[in-house]
Amino acid sequence: MNLTLKIWRQPDASSAGAMHTYQLADVSPDMSFLEMLDVLNEQLNEQGEEPIAFDSDCREGICGMCGLMINGDAHGPEVTTTCQLHMRSFKNGETITVEPWRSDAFPVIKDLVVDRSAFDRIIQQGGYISVNTGSAPEAHSVPVPRDDALRAFNVATCIGCGACVAACPNGSASLFMGAKITHLGELPQGQPERDSRVVNMVAQHDHEGFGGCTNIGACTAACPKEIPLDVISQLNKDLRTSIKHGH
Repeated sequence: MNLTLKIWRQPDASSAGAMHTYQLADVSPDMSFLEMLDVLNEQLNEQGEEPIAFDSDCREGICGMCGLMINGDAHGPEVTTTCQLHMRSFKNGETITVEPWRSDAFPVIKDLVVDRSAFDRIIQQGGYISVNTGSAPEAHSVPVPRDDALRAFNVATCIGCGACVAACPNGSASLFMGAKITHLGELPQGQPERDSRVVNMVAQHDHEGFGGCTNIGACTAACPKEIPLDVISQLNKDLRTSIKHGH
C-alpha cells in the first residue's frame, strides 16, 4: 500500500503546531497502525528528520496508552484501540490524517503525545476503596449478586485511554468517570465511600476543564471496550443521592 499521511507536528506544549505531509510506500496491510508509524519514523531517521512522537506501551489493547485521532475518529475507523487497528482498514492511495486527542484537558506535550494526568487526578479523588492491609479475604466472605458482579466486571474494563473525551463534542469525561463510579458502586466494598467518591470525582472533573455531558453518545461509540452509556445515568443518580445526603 502507498499512503499519504498528514500528521500533526508540535515541538512542545508552548509552541504552535501544524500539519505535515509524508509519503509512505510499501505498507503491509498486516501492519498495525503503530507499526506503520514506526516504519515512517525509521524513514525520517534515515533522512535526518525528527521522528514523530506518539504514545504506546503494551500494543495489545490493554494499557490505554495509545490514542490518536485518525481521519477525525478516535482510534480510527474500527471500534478498537489504535495499537490494534490494522492497515487493512485503509485503502491503497488513501490520505490519512493523524492528530492528537482533541481536548483542552489533554494538552499536547509533543506531536501526538498528550498529557492525560487529569484522569489520574480524578481517580485520586475517589477511584479506589479503603481497605485494611493484610492477607486477601476468603473469596466467599462477602457475597455479591451475580448480576452486580458481572456489571462491575464489564465496566471495570475501561482502560482510561481517553477516546471518550476526544470523541465527545463537549470534551466530557463522563463515560470514564461513570465507569469508575459504577464499577465500585456495584460492589459491597465500594459502599462506605460511595457518596463522597462521586462528589469529589465530579468536582475534580469540572476543575480539570472537561465539558458537561449532553448524552450525544459519541463517547460510547468510540470506546474500544464498549462501556455502555448508562454508566453516565448511574453517575448522575449517585451524584443526586450524594447531594441529598448532604455531601
